[in-house]
Amino acid sequence: MTDTSPAAENGAPRNGGLRQSPVWHGLLLGLFSLATALILSASNEMTSGPIADRATEDLLASLSQVIPADLHDNDLVADMRTLSDEAEGSVPVYIATEDGQVTGVAFVLTGFGYSGAIRVLMGVAPDGSLLGVRVLSHTETPGLGDKIEIAKDDWVEDFTGRSLTNPGPEGWKVQKDGGIFDQFSGATITPRAVVGTVHRGLSLFARHRGALLTATTETEAE
Repeated sequence: MTDTSPAAENGAPRNGGLRQSPVWHGLLLGLFSLATALILSASNEMTSGPIADRATEDLLASLSQVIPADLHDNDLVADMRTLSDEAEGSVPVYIATEDGQVTGVAFVLTGFGYSGAIRVLMGVAPDGSLLGVRVLSHTETPGLGDKIEIAKDDWVEDFTGRSLTNPGPEGWKVQKDGGIFDQFSGATITPRAVVGTVHRGLSLFARHRGALLTATTETEAE
């Protein structure tokens, strides 16, 4: 028996015609993309809060290593200011205060070692001496350059108590360059970068010391 329906006469299949259509495939792709986007959006909403909380916890833990808790009675993160500097650009500065008086500041500068960027957090006392230094992140060679991490070596502790005058300008180098700071065997570039970055930080503080030690809500370049 011959099918004489319009579909058969036109050569179109009776079943599954829509499923073979490019329009159908496009519709399915669009629905899949929409569903994926909704899932990703929901996941981001669910995880953004915990991620932000963890980032704040990590920051506070790092800050506590360069500004001891007994030096302040305020919330360091809440009392963050933005410092504008011609050399370093816009720098977030965390201000430590006790009874309304500034007892220290902390900020992060970035240097460049053998394998890339090295983010250095430093705490500075009102007299310009270092309260502490920690390396927050880097991509230096494991077993060589990673000795800048406090978890791997105490090398970074040598900065505590140092200032622009302790040592003098010529001392702010690794020993290989005529300075006082140890270098690592086979990895001189890494400690050289950290020493240079810390020295930049002390210079930044010296340029804006008066403004930073004033307990105001925002600090601008002088």
